[in-house]
Amino acid sequence: MEVDILEFKVPVENNKTVFVWDVPPSHSEAQIYAGLHDVFSSFGPLYLLKVCPNAPLHPPGFYALVKFYSAAQASEAQRQTDGRPLLHSAALKVRLSSKQSKQFLSGCRPLSHARCVDLANHCLGFNGWTSDIITIKELTNEEEEGEEDGGGTRRRLRFGCLLQLCFPRHTRSTRAAAVMEDSFTCTGPEVMLQKRVQLQRAVRERALVQAFSAVLLILLGDGKVMVEVKQSSDQLLPEHTEGLLQVNQLSCREFAADEEGGI
Repeated sequence: MEVDILEFKVPVENNKTVFVWDVPPSHSEAQIYAGLHDVFSSFGPLYLLKVCPNAPLHPPGFYALVKFYSAAQASEAQRQTDGRPLLHSAALKVRLSSKQSKQFLSGCRPLSHARCVDLANHCLGFNGWTSDIITIKELTNEEEEGEEDGGGTRRRLRFGCLLQLCFPRHTRSTRAAAVMEDSFTCTGPEVMLQKRVQLQRAVRERALVQAFSAVLLILLGDGKVMVEVKQSSDQLLPEHTEGLLQVNQLSCREFAADEEGGI
């Protein structure tokens, strides 16, 4: 039985990337994107689909880059689509990537919160997993040293969150934690309230990303999905978590930058 393993990390391997060439200019870029998305997403969840115009020295037209989470699904998509008129036009050339570019060599990064949720929902269904906050706590609320800035006071907020991720149908669970902080100019109570809400949301999302990073989705050849959790020496066990918060610390700015760096 063919088995493929998905991790909640940005896919960087060649065998998960498909290139599409010879896309004619008879369709708009938006139409090409929609058409190719319909075709390739039928083989499995996509991390990225990017449509680009040909270089100036080449004939008019487009090419596309498609990144799958699964190497097996990328291979199957290439076999089934190469030489086919995918956009009701001339046959297109579809090939697996054979050369890594710099963007593929940036190392393995965890998926963003939104991509983790999308991938889990796609493979497991909306009822296939749950997340529960064990604790979320404000760790600091400090006035920073220095003069007031533009009529306000410089403040620093820091929150920690401990979260449990469960897969009831597979009797698997894991815990993860995160700490995030932000410094800002506080000009009134409404600014402080807004920052608290934003930071609480961000630290919950970061903890969920940390939890998903330990999860493996095992795709079986018959279409079934199994869930396993990677064990590590520093993983928090339920009986050892009371009063403890094991954290990965980020600033709010670093979190926002990570969310933007999806490609």
